[in-house]
Amino acid sequence: MQVINDTNFKSEVLENEQPTLVDFFAEWCGPCKMIAPLVEEMASEYAAQMKFVKMDTDESPATAQRYEVKGIPTLLIFKGGQPIARSVGYLDQKRLREFIENNLG
Repeated sequence: MQVINDTNFKSEVLENEQPTLVDFFAEWCGPCKMIAPLVEEMASEYAAQMKFVKMDTDESPATAQRYEVKGIPTLLIFKGGQPIARSVGYLDQKRLREFIENNLG
């Protein structure tokens, strides 16, 4: 899964035609490490319908601040350059799938 940063966020997420899930994480975050393989799995499963990227909040604090990411992991789904859905904290596979499915349409 592609790791993006403050520099390429606009081109990779905001200007992307496809709905895009951004996984805001940090290397030191335990729940982030727990959800990462589940997000990777969903990225493969939903590759035709949604783009998946990761953003390290320590490396790219400006974007995290702009979208008021206060806790991690935070999953934000963007569509048409706007955030349309947010989930904060660990999600199990079933809840992660529901979050994605509910925001694909």
